[in-house]
Amino acid sequence: MKNPIFKGCGTALITPFADGAKSIDFGALERLIDRQISDGINALIILGTTGEAATLSVAEKSEVIRFAADRIKGRVPLVVGTGSNDTETAVANSVNAERLGAEALLVVTPYYNKCTQSGLVSHFKAVADSVGLPVIAYNVPGRTGVNILPATFAKMCEHKNISAIKEASGNMDQISEICRLARGNAYVYSGDDGLIVPTTAVGGIGVISVASNIAPGYFAELAARALNGENQKAQDMQLDALPLIKALFSEVNPIPVKAAARILGLAGGALRPPLTEIEEANLSNLKTVMRDFPPFKNAAIK
Repeated sequence: MKNPIFKGCGTALITPFADGAKSIDFGALERLIDRQISDGINALIILGTTGEAATLSVAEKSEVIRFAADRIKGRVPLVVGTGSNDTETAVANSVNAERLGAEALLVVTPYYNKCTQSGLVSHFKAVADSVGLPVIAYNVPGRTGVNILPATFAKMCEHKNISAIKEASGNMDQISEICRLARGNAYVYSGDDGLIVPTTAVGGIGVISVASNIAPGYFAELAARALNGENQKAQDMQLDALPLIKALFSEVNPIPVKAAARILGLAGGALRPPLTEIEEANLSNLKTVMRDFPPFKNAAIK
C-alpha cells in the first residue's frame, strides 16, 4: 500500500498579488503560509486553481515553488499544481517542481482539447514516469470538461507514483465507486468543501480545501473529527459551514475567497484578468454569512 501524502485538510492556497496584480507579494505569501501551519493545516497545495496558476508565468511559478519550499521547511507536505492540457508541458512542469522542492504533485486532467479515458491513463502515466514524487490526479469536470471515470482511475493508480485523486465531480456515487476500486492502491481526497463528511464516510482521507484559506483551524478540525469517527460533531461542523461554502463559490473560484481574505485583513490582493472583483450583491452576502460563522464571531467584518 502506498503511503498517504497527508490525512486531514490541505489548503489550496491563494496567490497574493501586489502592484495591481502585476507581481507576487512574497511577504504576504509568507504570512499566509505561517498562519496556515500554526492553525493546524495538514498540507499546503500551491499553484492550483485557487492559486491562479493559469495566469502565472513559468518564472513566477518557479519563484513561488522555491519560496514556499524554503518557508515551509518540511513542516507540512508541499503539493504543487503542475497540470496542463499538453502532456509535454505537464511533464516539464512536474520535473521542475520536483527540482525546486515539491513533495507531491497535483495534476489536473487535460482541458479544452480534452482526451479519451485511455488518453487520461497515458497522460497521467507520462507525468508519473517523469518524477519520483507521488501524484494526485485532479478530477474537476465542471472546469475541464473531462471526467476521470472510476475504472479509469483504477488503471491509473496501478502506477507506483499515482497515489491519490482529488475528486471534485460532486457526484457521490462516483466518489464511492472510486473509493471502492482504489481501496488498497490509492487514496481519495474530497475536492469539495461541502462533501468532506460524505467523502470520508465512504473511505476518503481528507479534503483539499478552498475554505480553509480563511478558516484553517475550523476545516482542519472538521476533517480530523470526520476521520476519527466523531460523526455527530463532524456532521454539525459540516452543516454549519455550508452557508460559508456556498458564499465562497457564489462566483468563480478564487474570486470570493480572495474577497473573504481581504475582509479578514489577510493577504489576498487583486485578481489577475480575466477574473474580476466580486459583485456587490455577492460581497454583501459573503459578509453576512461570515458574521454568522462561528470562527469569525469576534472578527471585525465591515
